[in-house]
Amino acid sequence: MILALPGFLYYLLTAKGKNRYKPLAFYGSKTVAKTSHKVHGKVIPDTIYHTIGDFTFTDQNGKPVNAKSFDKKVLVVALFYTRCPEVCTTVNSFMDSLDVNYRKNKMVQFASITVDPDHDTPPVLKAYADKFKPSDKWLFLRGDTTTTYNLARNGLLVNALKTGEGNYILDDKLILIDGERRVRGYYSGSTRADVMKLNDEIKVQIAEELRKVDKALY
Repeated sequence: MILALPGFLYYLLTAKGKNRYKPLAFYGSKTVAKTSHKVHGKVIPDTIYHTIGDFTFTDQNGKPVNAKSFDKKVLVVALFYTRCPEVCTTVNSFMDSLDVNYRKNKMVQFASITVDPDHDTPPVLKAYADKFKPSDKWLFLRGDTTTTYNLARNGLLVNALKTGEGNYILDDKLILIDGERRVRGYYSGSTRADVMKLNDEIKVQIAEELRKVDKALY
């Protein structure tokens, strides 16, 4: 049953759900490529979508993590910091519920990235993470400030600003990223309705990733 589940999910979301499920949008800049493909005999120019660049972080266990660690995975990302007021706890609590929902699905991973790396060392992140009892699919990450803020603003396309010692302004978004590092959705991490929508759209993205594998087999 476990081996059959991904294929069954693909069948439900594609063959049985053609009218209900649509491909998710792509966020960020788009460029028309010089290459093209054919759909029903019609030549369609390829599009180059915004992608998240390379990065190197350290997780709560002190292990290195880079962009390739998430290749071909459906990834949900949130920004936070351990000294944050209630909103970060709310966001990560919803992330926790998603982690539980997809704990057995190898295609889905989660990352909470601190915007306060000077304070949030691996031991501090570990103590914070232990409150949620995350699976090994949910990582709490830190990097140098240049990498972190560049990823937030130019990669994830969200706000992250330090306003004083221990104080930050940042979006409460949960960000959905596909297996090719493209941003596919933004959801308020403090609103249950948005998180429920994200839960549904993770399934849509899983179906898209499975479709890529299916096409590669032929």
